[in-house]
Order: sequence, then C-alpha cells, then structure tokens
Amino acid sequence: MSTKSTRQNPMSQVTSTVMPAGKAEEPHRHWNDWPNTYAFETEDEQRTPVELTVTGEIPSYAAGTLYRTGPGTYKVATDNGKGFAASHWFDGFTQVHRFQILPSTDSTVSTKVFYNSRRTTDGMLEKIRKSGRLDGITFGQKHDPCENIFKKVTSTFKLMLGSSDGDEGPDTENVGVTLSVNMPGLPPLPSLGSNNSTRTMTLMNKTDASVYQRIDPETLEPIGLARQTMLHPDLKGPMSAAHARTCPITGDVYNFNLDLAKDITYRVFGVSASSQKTTILATITDAPGAYLHSLFLTTNYVILCIWGSHYAYRGLSLVYEKNIVESIAPLDPAKPVKWYVIDRSTAQRGVIAVYHTPAFYCFHTINAYEEPSSTVPGETDIIADLCGYDDLSLIHRFYYENVLSNAPGALKYTGGKGENTRSWLGRYRLPGVPKTADGKKGKPRTATRIFAAPRARSLELPTMNPAYVAKAHRYVYGVTDRGSSTFFDGLAKFDFKTQSTIFWQQHAQTAGEPIFVRNPQGTDEDDGVLLSAVLDGYKGKSYLLCLDAKDLTELGRADLNAVIGFGFHGTHVPSHGDGEYKVLDC
Repeated sequence: MSTKSTRQNPMSQVTSTVMPAGKAEEPHRHWNDWPNTYAFETEDEQRTPVELTVTGEIPSYAAGTLYRTGPGTYKVATDNGKGFAASHWFDGFTQVHRFQILPSTDSTVSTKVFYNSRRTTDGMLEKIRKSGRLDGITFGQKHDPCENIFKKVTSTFKLMLGSSDGDEGPDTENVGVTLSVNMPGLPPLPSLGSNNSTRTMTLMNKTDASVYQRIDPETLEPIGLARQTMLHPDLKGPMSAAHARTCPITGDVYNFNLDLAKDITYRVFGVSASSQKTTILATITDAPGAYLHSLFLTTNYVILCIWGSHYAYRGLSLVYEKNIVESIAPLDPAKPVKWYVIDRSTAQRGVIAVYHTPAFYCFHTINAYEEPSSTVPGETDIIADLCGYDDLSLIHRFYYENVLSNAPGALKYTGGKGENTRSWLGRYRLPGVPKTADGKKGKPRTATRIFAAPRARSLELPTMNPAYVAKAHRYVYGVTDRGSSTFFDGLAKFDFKTQSTIFWQQHAQTAGEPIFVRNPQGTDEDDGVLLSAVLDGYKGKSYLLCLDAKDLTELGRADLNAVIGFGFHGTHVPSHGDGEYKVLDC
C-alpha cells in the first residue's frame, strides 16, 4: 500500500468561473431561474473545522459524523496556458466533506454542527497542471481522436492488467463515489488517539474500480491507496462496484471484481469482518463484461445482476476509447438481463441459479430480501428493488455541457425532454430459488417485474433506513428530476406499499442524496430524519438540510459560508448506541 506523501498544495492551480460565495448570479442567465453552476465549479475548501449557524432543530439522535464524497471543481489551470476541464460529472475532482453533529447539553441551545472539507486529488491536479491532460481510463473524458494509438493501448492495458507506473501517492487517483467505514480485510490505521470523536478506525473512498483511497476520518487527508489484490491475489481485474454491500448482522462486505485482461471473469467475493479473510464465492465466465455500479444482498445470497451496459468488443473498446461511456455498446433490447444468485453461506455452493428478465439498465440497486415462494412450496423467492432505465441515455446526460444551468446543451433534457434519462422504480421477483445449485447445464429461470412506478413518482440516489437492509421494507428516499432544473430538483419519499410519493422542492434549491438517520427510540420504519447537502442557487451558498423522514417537512438547517460541490454519496456514523455500531456500506 502506498502511504501519504508531502507535495505542493495546488489550490492556486485550480481555476473556476464560480462567483464568490454569497454573490448571486443574475437568475435570468440560468434555465428556469435555477442556478446550479456554483456547486459544479467550487474551489471552496475548509481544512479547519468551523461551527455552522443552525436554525430550527436537528434532533440530538442525529449526533455523529456525516461524510460526503464526490466532485468539487472540474477545471485546472495548466502550465501551457490552455487549461484543462473534465468533460463528465463523474470525472470531477474529488472532495470529501465532514459534518460533525454534536448534541447540546443545554435544553435551551440547539444541536451544534461543525464542518470541514478537503480535496483528495491534489497529486492528480499537479500532474494535470504540468502535462495539460488527464491520462488513463476515465468515466467519460473526451480525448483527442488523433492521439497515438500505441500510447492509448499501452496506458490502457496497464490499467486492465492492474499495473501502474509505481508513482502512487495517496492523492494521485480520483477515487470518490462512495465511502466505507471500518472496511474489513485491510490493515487498520494506527490509533488516532483519544480525540477520535468519530469512533472511526478507517475511512475509505471507493469508485467503480478495484482501488481504495484511505483518508483520515478527521482531517480528511489522503493517507494511502490500496487495491483489491490486497484482499485476495485473484482479485486482479480493474473493475468493481462502487456500492459494495454489507451484511447488517455480521458486518461482512460483498462485492465483485471484473477481469477483462484475457477472458471476461467476474469473481464475487466476501470479506469477513470477524476473521478479516476474503473468500471468492463464485467465478463467472459466461456473462458479458458490463459496467455495474451496484449489486444486491439478501440474508443468504449475493445477487449479481448483469444489466444492459455491456462493454463493446469484449472490453477491448476500452483500449481505444479510454473512457467507460464510449466503451459501452448501446443497450440491446434483445439481450436479457442475467441475474446470478450466489450462495454466501458457509456451504459456499457458488452460483445457485441464473434468472433472466427483459433488458433494462440500472445504476443503483435499492434493497433485496427473501420471502416464502409464491409458486413453489418450501422454496424461497427473492424480491429485488432498483432504479431502472430503458436505455443508457442517463450516462450521456451527465456531461457538464448538459447539466450546467447556463449551458446550451442542457436544453436537450429540460422540461418534457429527455424522459429516458429519468428513472422508474422497479420491483422484481426471482421465484423458487432452489436449495441446491442448478449446475452448469441448468436452463436460466425466469424472473418477473412486479411493477415499475411511473417516472413522475420515482427517484434516484436511493437511500433507506439501514435497519431494513436485506429485510422487507416499505420506504425509499432519493433525489428527483422532474424537469424543473437542468439537474436534480428536489427530494422524494416513495412508498412501495401504496406506490405513492411525497416531495420536498423549493425553487433554485438543489439537494443532494438524502442520508437516513434512524431514531433509536422509534418504532416505525420512517422514524428518523434525512440529512442532505443543498445548494441555494440564488445565495451561492450551501446548507445542511434536516427533514422529518415521515413527511419531508423541514426541521432545521446548518448554513455554510461556502459551497459544497454536487457530490455522489455519503454515510452517517452515529455517536449514540451501545457497543460497536455497524455502518453499512453505502
């Protein structure tokens, strides 16, 4: 594992057209008077914790630490004077945010909130400043079509084979889609002393690759890079899911590793929280290589769903395109989605069954659970919920030129346009999971879609009460895109029982993923609050919003004198509770 290094702070090398915090742009410059450019181009970084101004009430049970990760700025000033800009939102340069929520000991004083943040890609920014380019495979960076093909092949195969140039400072890779707390299988960090109020041993940044970035849970300083080969030597492929899954009972973590170097091979693995050992549960070689952002977990199974985001030419398209977006073939409606049900018990029976459904695409799975079979007495059905799409339009929409509120390209998706870039919430049934493996010659079984909620009632970046992971659940929360802005435009709560939705939306207020914090004294699934980082597009400032998870009414907020970039995901580490609290992988 590479460890932390000292290098020049490139803050002065990062350029942006964002206006100073608190100085609003003229609303008429932005589509539907909904400015969002601040949070795509922010330079704000707060390395020393500052206390925020709290209005209203944030319940004391929300005490703990909320972490957020995702892009900050996407522009870099370069030595050649031309400047560099990332093309795709998913390639924006990572910044991590930390909200420390402290309960008040005085009933007359509100909960206190402290905030700090840090970029975690300074080494990468320094390389870009000197070279004027971003090397290696990206999510969607548009490259010069005249670039030497030999250089493309060489740099790409280094990544596909899991090799590097050896210059792996902890801040030289852009890792920042999800976060893991106390991830098992990797050596723990040295003790942080008695001031470690977060109760966190390790904090990992993750992405859709087989690399992890360790960051200090208090200062957020990058302190090392690790790769999945450290978990198990066979996990040598370059691709993985940013959203691993954590068993809510044992704390074991599950994911896959995709190897494209020779034959396409998925290795589904589990990492034991008790023994710290990694076990490969299944090796799959009969599925197409695909971009998979998440997977499912139930009490007894891991479900790897190979949806319609297949890499063209068996993954060789990555060699030429050098980015994931243009390496994925168009979704083929004739090719079914394959659902691999994999035993995660101590029996280690591998792939138990394979199911097929009609084609769709998915970024985010929501939850899965088991129930007695509705068709085969004595057997088990799996219910799986996800955010689905009919094609891959969403991936292409998230180029900066399409989401900035003052960008002409955004007009392609505003109002009633771009419906296919908006998700539908789908519930699927995998009936009659066999007690013994079907075997290699077993015919694929058929799964069914129970329902798909209309796009107008659906959401993205789904979160839920973590106490209901791998159990039958009723509610899911997320962000909305109902056409009011060029990006997300609100928050929502969907009820799977009634298939109804309630919304939170305020004009020019762009909210990020809502994190559910449960009320430990509550009895209902929706007893708790939602925490979301929101941009006020008119003020040019962000705030931490706290909503009642039952009806999405505002309880309180903590105002920043800065802008938080539109990030991807976060996790909350509570300070309450007895014994060790398992923070589920986000």
